[in-house]
Amino acid sequence: MATIIAPPIGAQAQAPRRLHISEYLRWSVDHKVIGVQYAVTSLFFFIVGGILAMLIRAELLTPQLDLVQNGQQYNTLFTMHGTVMIFLFIIPMWGAFGNYFVPLMLGAKDMAFPWLNALAFWMIPPAGILLLLGWLIGAPEAGWTSYPPLSSLFSGDGQTMWIMSLHLLGISSILGAINFIVTIKNMRPIGMGYFQMPLFVWAVLAQAITIVMATPFLAGALTLLLLDRIAGTAFFNPAGGGDVLLWQNIFWFYSHPAVYIMILPGFGVLSEVLSVHSRKPIFGYRAIALSSLAIALVGFTVWAHHMFVSLTPELRIPFMITSMIIAVPTGIKVFSWLGTLWGGKLHFTPAMLFALGFLSMFVIGGISGVMLAAVPFDVQVHDTYFVVSHLHFVLFGGSVFAVYAGIYHWFPKVTGRMLNDRLGQVHFVLTYLGFFFTFFPQHLLGMLGMPRRVSVYAPEFQGLNVVVSVAAFLLGISVLVLFYNILRSLREGRAAGPNPWRALTMEWTTTSPPPPHNFHGDPVPFDDPYGYGTEASAAYIDAIERRFGPSAPLSTERRNMPAAQGGD
Repeated sequence: MATIIAPPIGAQAQAPRRLHISEYLRWSVDHKVIGVQYAVTSLFFFIVGGILAMLIRAELLTPQLDLVQNGQQYNTLFTMHGTVMIFLFIIPMWGAFGNYFVPLMLGAKDMAFPWLNALAFWMIPPAGILLLLGWLIGAPEAGWTSYPPLSSLFSGDGQTMWIMSLHLLGISSILGAINFIVTIKNMRPIGMGYFQMPLFVWAVLAQAITIVMATPFLAGALTLLLLDRIAGTAFFNPAGGGDVLLWQNIFWFYSHPAVYIMILPGFGVLSEVLSVHSRKPIFGYRAIALSSLAIALVGFTVWAHHMFVSLTPELRIPFMITSMIIAVPTGIKVFSWLGTLWGGKLHFTPAMLFALGFLSMFVIGGISGVMLAAVPFDVQVHDTYFVVSHLHFVLFGGSVFAVYAGIYHWFPKVTGRMLNDRLGQVHFVLTYLGFFFTFFPQHLLGMLGMPRRVSVYAPEFQGLNVVVSVAAFLLGISVLVLFYNILRSLREGRAAGPNPWRALTMEWTTTSPPPPHNFHGDPVPFDDPYGYGTEASAAYIDAIERRFGPSAPLSTERRNMPAAQGGD
């Protein structure tokens, strides 16, 4: 029988104190403030990366040069776009979600190392500034992968600043990951074993382990590249006895696990959103939890599939096999999510819409990934737009859709305000259509032979490129809807109350936003964080509202939305 939170003794819990904006602009050791700092910084760089993407697509409207003067300038656009989106948006954005919600989900007062947590964040703004300032002294032009010899011998001085920026970001990631691992291991409440943790916490744990294991390899490769550029060494210069393939091996030994660094927390978000908004117990809890660890470990065995065209034939087959095997734990998650939805009482909130959008888009990215794992196919489409399409179906159709789902799901907890559902639905429709028609046609462009990273292309590719560019502009407009919704809701959104989704994980057992030390007294976790459809879960949720006040008024359909088994 589940333990129920006791109603308050005496007066109702005090209303949360809202922080002044100035408190988010200075050093703080409160994990919630740090989480917001991560989020705002990441969204700023999301805008920067998005503007660069719009410039790329504007250039590709015609087969000739239009906006840029030469291919070198075009190289800087996609180099900065990829670097900003990966290292300054998506990875720090998951740091925002993890910092804010992992302690709340564990019933902890803060992270294990609050000062270290703040230090990890404050390394990101200087790294971003350093990267962007590199544009003034000769922007990097070797792509986000920065293969030598272009990155070691020919790219401008901004390439050196690119290296230093990534060094800072890597140190920040490692410090944050260590903090997550220690927090999750040592700060769970009594009675919460590993298999009572929310699945988002499991996902963050798997991501943190991957970061600690993989990021030092990137740091090593960057150090060697820096020495080649400024100290006259020749680690990657064949003329001096070096090997350019050394960079590829070290870089991808980090960067393929980095794909899972960018997507594992999204898997955790999906598990939370689908269960809550379908009022259904999660299907296959242990399988989802353990598959996150399996992805983290198997991800280190597949790096060379990025190098099929440069591998000797006898090395291709083992990496082809491991690249296909890693689809298995991901498939376990997908089928578990479908099992969660099956028979549930779905309510199509914006969070749920983006979660379903994630499922459909990520599956397409997974299918194209299996195709690329096959050596004969990969060799044919290597360095074409098919690879660009696959990458974006995984990282935008996956990670960004999950970020959006998490924003709509947890915005009420962070701000105490509800986002506007109608604007959220408009945002979803524009994003879904804009994304699909931006990146799905790129599969066709790739199979027809259009190379990536070119600004001048054959005229027969223009028709599809016009479709892609127009859809990309629609995708850019969709982001404006999100920001308008956020700003409007911060000013005049409905009060959310403690638990507007009637959820069972512990972040919903305190006020919205939470008080300085998260909880009034010691929180009592429900036995099963996904145990919807029982009288005990309904009583637990009602006790929260009796203690902290009613949640946002919901429609009759949503308020009385039954669980798939019983009702709460």
